[in-house]
Amino acid sequence: MSEKIRVGMIGAGQIANSHMKRYQDIPEAEIVAVSDLFPEKMAKAQATYGIPNAHDDFKDLLARDDIDSVDVCVHNNKHAPITIAALEAGKNVYCEKPMAGTYRDAADMAAAAEASGRKLNIQMNTVFSQESLAAKRLIDDGNLGKLYYARSFGYRRRGRPFVDGYGTANFVDKTICAGGALFDMGIYHIANIMFLLDNPEVLTVTGTTHQELDMYEDRREFSNFSVEEMGLGWARLAGGISFDIEETWAVHHDGSEASKVCGSKGGIKLNPLTYFSSLSDMPMSSTFDLKGSNTRWHSCFPETAWYDSSQKHWIGALLGKVPLLPCAEYALNTALISEGIFMSAKLGRELSADEIREKSVSTAIDPYTPEKVWG
Repeated sequence: MSEKIRVGMIGAGQIANSHMKRYQDIPEAEIVAVSDLFPEKMAKAQATYGIPNAHDDFKDLLARDDIDSVDVCVHNNKHAPITIAALEAGKNVYCEKPMAGTYRDAADMAAAAEASGRKLNIQMNTVFSQESLAAKRLIDDGNLGKLYYARSFGYRRRGRPFVDGYGTANFVDKTICAGGALFDMGIYHIANIMFLLDNPEVLTVTGTTHQELDMYEDRREFSNFSVEEMGLGWARLAGGISFDIEETWAVHHDGSEASKVCGSKGGIKLNPLTYFSSLSDMPMSSTFDLKGSNTRWHSCFPETAWYDSSQKHWIGALLGKVPLLPCAEYALNTALISEGIFMSAKLGRELSADEIREKSVSTAIDPYTPEKVWG
């Protein structure tokens, strides 16, 4: 492979634009083609990012022989069919989170990657934050001892897509997006914890969901708001680790909690990264100079730069500069946990991981289904 990765974008909407902007900041990446159902979005992307080729049909993009990596930026229930088609066309795939609408679809994506011999990665920016990478150093160096408890946490006081004034209706219609707060934000935080814990096996999941707060009724009706604004869960993980989840788009509270991992020798809280332990029989709380450490690591260890973002890491891995972190594996376990919460909320009981796998069904939709347009 050459020293530049040629990228084909499938999707040219809100999230795709953030991906395309990121590629512009990576000299080793070049976007050669874009595909979208809306010609005006493609035209705007071409003009903004200097993309030479556009295709109304994503399958025409997949047929190109000048693409090394396909970036899938469509709504959640379209991830599986497009990703599987891309893998079968011999392309490496970088897909926006969540991995898919259900565990079944995510597992099919993973199987397609294995069968094709191509690489699959899922966008997980939280894994590549300075706090997360530094926390992983603390854990891997044994500073927490035996890990036994973790918590993932995400909070917005009032930030539901579309009904609270930003984003499109497609983000809250379950037939298109498959989930709400758990999929929009929770995926990031759950996967980040799985990264810190070295992705232990999921044994059981229980949980519930809520949609309780008022919203503008015209936007509720137009959007078919049918997803959770709060997701709560508890998972038992291999190694005796307990894991609880709280994720909310809208709640009457101040968001004072944080994601954390606790062990027999110490614990960490993310954002800001804080280490808790005991020194000379005295409880101790410590913070870190992450900015200074990050500067030093970049200077002394050049490979550090390939972990600056999810997309930078993907490009570096395709070029053989660094090993690819298994973000698709974190995402697959995250899909198992999130779907377990949805199933538990419906059934009112705990489920084993095997039961979640058996009950999971595809929610994939036709990739050519148009989006809802408000106003």
